[in-house]
Amino acid sequence: MASLWQSLLSFHDRIVGNGDQRTDPWLLVYSPVPVALIFLLYLCVVWAGPRLMKHREPLDLKGVLIVYNFAMVALSCYMFYEFLVTSWLSNYSYLCQPVDYSTSPLAVRMAKACWWFFFSKVIELSDTIFFILRKKNSQLTFLHIYHHGTMIFNWWAGVKYVAGGQSFFIGLLNTFVHIVMYSYYGLAAIGPHMQKYLWWKRYLTSLQLVQFVLFLLHSGYNLFTDCNFPDSMNAVVFVYCLSLVVLFSNFYYQSYLNKKKQK
Repeated sequence: MASLWQSLLSFHDRIVGNGDQRTDPWLLVYSPVPVALIFLLYLCVVWAGPRLMKHREPLDLKGVLIVYNFAMVALSCYMFYEFLVTSWLSNYSYLCQPVDYSTSPLAVRMAKACWWFFFSKVIELSDTIFFILRKKNSQLTFLHIYHHGTMIFNWWAGVKYVAGGQSFFIGLLNTFVHIVMYSYYGLAAIGPHMQKYLWWKRYLTSLQLVQFVLFLLHSGYNLFTDCNFPDSMNAVVFVYCLSLVVLFSNFYYQSYLNKKKQK
């Protein structure tokens, strides 16, 4: 038991010792333990939440959802602006961009944008809590839980080791998609009378799929070219985005194509 504990401590020390010294002091970055605890708490809520709500009435969270969703739109706009402007001012390449680990204003600004993107993934776990409180258990799919639960680890590693460089490409595209996505959710939360303006839900799913395909191509390209960006990170992104392409394609098929056939 003692040797196992020492091995775990040694493994933990290797993880925390090789990080970006600029981002290490920032909230939730230095060690993976806080993020792992958040993930475990998230799984407990996913398991226990529907059981606790089983004999209760769904909560009316209309006001909360309107504020939350449009606040996420505002945060996504801010992050999109930071990724776009900082990469443009830094003359970033969209094909291959190494991480600038210096403390120059632009390098630190990009690192901060990456941290905000990571932290937004922690905030987005609230999506699941709102589904549970409103007894929308059909929304608690494997895709939803897998995507939300794993993104916090992916971007913890991004901020810990590669806060900048071509990581910005994921942040730039994903924040744009989230501007559209949370705008949709915010409008939907206003009430049923907004449904006539929300005919574009199918195209939102298509937009999400397109971004994952672009991430797949981007990381795959850099795996086979001489780019001074860790291949390990590109490999993780490639495999992860491949899983999301498969899951979102299945969701698209089941939600739109299969239903159309049944009709």
